Amino acid sequence: MTTAAQRIRRGSRRTWTPSQIVLTLLATAVSAVFLSPLAWALFTSLKSETEAVEVPPHWLPEDWTGQAWTAVLETGDITGWFVNSLAVSVCVTAVVLVVAALAGYGFARTEFRGRNALLGLVMAGLMVSPAVLGVPLFTTVQQMGMVDTYWGMILPQCAPAAMVYILYKFFQGVPRELEEAAFIDGAGRWRVFFTIVLPLSRPSLAAVGIFTFISSWNNFLWPYTVTNDPDLMTMPNGIATVMNSYGIQWAQLMAGGLMAGLPLIVVFVFFQRQIVAGVAHTGLAGQ
Repeated sequence: MTTAAQRIRRGSRRTWTPSQIVLTLLATAVSAVFLSPLAWALFTSLKSETEAVEVPPHWLPEDWTGQAWTAVLETGDITGWFVNSLAVSVCVTAVVLVVAALAGYGFARTEFRGRNALLGLVMAGLMVSPAVLGVPLFTTVQQMGMVDTYWGMILPQCAPAAMVYILYKFFQGVPRELEEAAFIDGAGRWRVFFTIVLPLSRPSLAAVGIFTFISSWNNFLWPYTVTNDPDLMTMPNGIATVMNSYGIQWAQLMAGGLMAGLPLIVVFVFFQRQIVAGVAHTGLAGQ
């Protein structure tokens, strides 16, 4: 038994081919390029303000200090900004999942007059920059009395054409035979959607939810446009306000940026498998 186990272990230890070595080195180099800005921000946040602006710059701090982190925590309402960002991002993600799933399934499975024209109109939204819609959106929100409210920040972010398209492409790939079998058994359209289609679309829904959460959390322009109340500021707006009030202090700027980006790093680390699976299931990987 011992000899057989040793043979199995030896057989499982395969030597790396030259192509695997090259790909591993290439992946390591690309990872280093993408991680270097985060490392630079972290090291800069641990420097004093005098050392952070020295020329020529150097990577590691000569005197390690956490003054920048302490200053950001003391001068800004980090807890309030974090709660606001979390509330807005979670609400936006929940509404987008409902709207995109219903719209994507409707375009993929139902036939109605003007379907192609309406689908084309939704797809045209992919070519319009959100900044172009800032003025008409603000005018609409102002007329509805939602300036300086959570709903004013949430609702305009809840109809992204890209998420509708992702789920539309996925629902097109769901076998119709599964739905037809349910129809024969007496199930209605809504029951088929909730009991068959949605469980099959969990990877795509997870990807859409993660993309939406990250986009909403990083959104700076719209919350800054529609909110003047300091108690409603999100993390990007709050940190930018602190930086503008006290001037550009690079160590504090890096510390604030890391605080704002830390939740997104955590989301990506824990849900990267869902992101990859979601993109693969939507059929967008090769497009």
